[in-house]
Amino acid sequence: MKRIFEKSDIMDRRSAYIYSLPERLIAQEPLADRTSSRLLVLPRRGDGLDHALFHELPNYMRAGDVLVLNNTRVIPARLQALRPTGGRVELLLLRPDEPAVWHCLAKPAKRVRVGEELELPGARRARVMAAGEDGRRKIRIEPADGFDAWLEDAGSPPLPPYIQRDARPEDRGRYQTVYAEHNGAVAAPTAGLHFTRELLDVLREKGVNIVYLTLHVGIGTFRPVSVENLDEHEMDYEQYEVSEESASALNGARKTGGRIVAVGTTVVRTLETVTDREGIVHPGRGETNLFIRPPYDFKAVDALITNFHLPGSTLIMLVSALAGRERVLDAYREAVAKEYRFFSYGDAMLIM
Repeated sequence: MKRIFEKSDIMDRRSAYIYSLPERLIAQEPLADRTSSRLLVLPRRGDGLDHALFHELPNYMRAGDVLVLNNTRVIPARLQALRPTGGRVELLLLRPDEPAVWHCLAKPAKRVRVGEELELPGARRARVMAAGEDGRRKIRIEPADGFDAWLEDAGSPPLPPYIQRDARPEDRGRYQTVYAEHNGAVAAPTAGLHFTRELLDVLREKGVNIVYLTLHVGIGTFRPVSVENLDEHEMDYEQYEVSEESASALNGARKTGGRIVAVGTTVVRTLETVTDREGIVHPGRGETNLFIRPPYDFKAVDALITNFHLPGSTLIMLVSALAGRERVLDAYREAVAKEYRFFSYGDAMLIM
């Protein structure tokens, strides 16, 4: 039975997070200088906006703050394959069960049947082991030896669908943070794309503590919310890891009054998953499908650096939980009016 919404339920509706965005503002190319992106600064409380450039971020930070970065590394997850009939299939690797056994998305999928063998670049093949909904398949790639090195050569960066061009060689570096370390993501934690090593050094010199965690960004980043009633939306699980060193730094900052500044929604979801009601961050690894939307009581995060997100997405809902839905939508309208660049290769927002 479908839920009938009352006026007070507006924040539980997908349509409450829709805004108008001209297609020309969706960034198709990255800027040559990562730190030259624009930065819209929105106070969590109070009025007003500030317009800056990303390299001015240190002006908004203070000694004792902790900047939390997601050091996942985007794998070249997009593969081109041939069916036995000669038809072309695109595979997007999602997550492994074993080094060479993967869950993936096949496109077009309806003719990719269980038992079929697909030809891959580099004289490898993929045997279809199982089929799921929405084009999902489970495949075994053979031979398995040297899989990681083969994938680096055979795959291409999994640019999101709103970037309407094929990936180019330069995207391998540019669609990756400069501090990426652990393989596993199928989408970049895009708020981190604005940082350079030099900017991180400037922040350290100011007394900002920089810590890392890992959340492997999954297919949920691409998956739109298809229901109006947000209670019916289920988030995909994503793997995370928080080290004892990072947890200790975060807990120490909390005791001394330092602010926890999350770089990206992936960091927010991870920290809010591993932090208890008393605000203590616990190290460990696991999976999270935490869906943050208004109203939400944040336990770990004080501030957020993030890109601009798709209308009606779970990411704009998370941002709205931090700063207020109406204020966020007003800020987005201002960004549109000022012709900010949107989404993965676009500009950034600081909510503090």
